[in-house]
Amino acid sequence: MLLPSPEWLNSGNNAWQLAAATFVGLQSIPGLVVLYGGIVKKKWAINSAFMAMYAFAAVLLVWLLWAYNMAFGEQWFPFLGKPKPAAPAVFELAPAMIPEAASGMPDLTFPMSTMVYFQFVFAAITVIILAGSVLGRMSFKAWVLFVPAWMTCVYTIGAFSLWGGGWLAAAGAVDFSGGYVIHLAAATSGFVAAAIIGPRLQVDRDHCPPNNLLAALTGAGILWIGWNGFNGGDPYFANADAAAAVLNTNVATATALLVWTIMDTMSYGKPSVVGAINGMIAGLVAITPAAGYVDGYGAIAVGVAGGIIPWLSMNKLQKTALMSKVDDTLSVFSTHGVAGLTGGLMTGVLANPDMLMYIGTDKDAPGVSTTGWFYGNFHQLVLQAEAAAFIIVVNVILTYIILKIISLIVPLRMDEKTLTIGDEAVHGEEAYAMD
Repeated sequence: MLLPSPEWLNSGNNAWQLAAATFVGLQSIPGLVVLYGGIVKKKWAINSAFMAMYAFAAVLLVWLLWAYNMAFGEQWFPFLGKPKPAAPAVFELAPAMIPEAASGMPDLTFPMSTMVYFQFVFAAITVIILAGSVLGRMSFKAWVLFVPAWMTCVYTIGAFSLWGGGWLAAAGAVDFSGGYVIHLAAATSGFVAAAIIGPRLQVDRDHCPPNNLLAALTGAGILWIGWNGFNGGDPYFANADAAAAVLNTNVATATALLVWTIMDTMSYGKPSVVGAINGMIAGLVAITPAAGYVDGYGAIAVGVAGGIIPWLSMNKLQKTALMSKVDDTLSVFSTHGVAGLTGGLMTGVLANPDMLMYIGTDKDAPGVSTTGWFYGNFHQLVLQAEAAAFIIVVNVILTYIILKIISLIVPLRMDEKTLTIGDEAVHGEEAYAMD
């Protein structure tokens, strides 16, 4: 007699986790590949798209061979797991488990291979988001070295600290799907990288129209719908909290897009499509740390804040003389960093204790949830602020060190001739061959 799977495996939960992971993968390939390729100046379309595609491939091998267990394995330090492969057959087919966080969740009902892939697509999109800060001047050779180094030395620390059962998780800080681990980290490191590498050519900064706005909209749409897997997959079960997280994600995103469009119209007289894309992204990012912890009213509030605060950051703060010295190509600082910080702190305010991630069976332990300041727990906001500070400091210091080391091996920046020509000089290819 043969069985298709062991008794511990629940096919519904496994199918949802694999589907959610695939949705998240689509956010990168083709989502951000198409968005980046369409929203940059024509001469950088291929380079920008390929930076994203390379990162997706490179991260997967790093993740499988050592980084997954640094983020989700046995504790090595309070902020990092032990590096070891996730490739052996006995590992891939075993029941999924996060050793240092297992006491805070039910037994998982899908294999480790599902968990490794699910967490990989989160890791990959983080460094792809980071790329948005340095498009149009970072050397591709430097990017080839930077991606595995950053994934190994920086991403794993945030992931283990908040998701792998590390010290921030033990203290009680929460990040439902990556407002801190992914978006705040990517934006902080991206801003540091943009400052170190230097700006694009002035002509490219002054005049940088999207080369294909319809393509950019297509990528943005894939990003939005793909986010259902981003936030809906994080309870690790196809349960009611996963459904609420998906609904909240879309409510907050729609709200932020509308708010951003209103602010664009009030300030500039016209509703901007690029602005709508930025508002959409800011809403997606802001709800990410809160998705399964807030109710629908909280999601609307997060969407309003996710429209207003990142808009002010992009349109006012980043245009000040001091901030504009750093050429953050796609304003990742605002749409991911400020939005992620906003959402993370609002989680500390609006997390509703009735939003149960897991249901308890004991009368004294009704389940797993988070309680924010609005519901009487001010300490949660303090914890959220401390977690954000840790992510920012770690990303600033380690990204600076990594880039300085890489600069000793290859130039971080393309030469002036290459910067003038663009894709043809870097890859020998162009996005639109007119011959």
